[in-house]
Amino acid sequence: MNYVGIGTRVLNFIIDTLLIFGISWVCNYASNFRSYYYHTDGWPFYYFFWLVMVLYYLFFELFFGRTPAKWLTMSKVVAENGKRPAFWQILVRSLLRLTLIVDCVFIAFTERTLHDYVTKTAVVEA
Repeated sequence: MNYVGIGTRVLNFIIDTLLIFGISWVCNYASNFRSYYYHTDGWPFYYFFWLVMVLYYLFFELFFGRTPAKWLTMSKVVAENGKRPAFWQILVRSLLRLTLIVDCVFIAFTERTLHDYVTKTAVVEA
């Protein structure tokens, strides 16, 4: 298993975050239109962003083992034994991404992200 470097991980993060932002913006726009039309209160953008982020990573890593950014950089998520991660690993991994600041600080001390360390997963070359 060849682990990907920090540069690839940052590129994956940037690409995935841009896609998540776009999806969240469309959902928020649709919600605001509905709220305006029916005169109800809408949700703030960050609700959509966090929800889309968790569902995005959960869906792509569960069914494909990689996100669109990982497809572009030819990398994938595996368990420490090199096999496909279990559902609970992907779920916890997706939820731990909500702790973005802790995740970024954690990598400075362990050379791994928090969501990789806790779930015993890794991002490797495909």
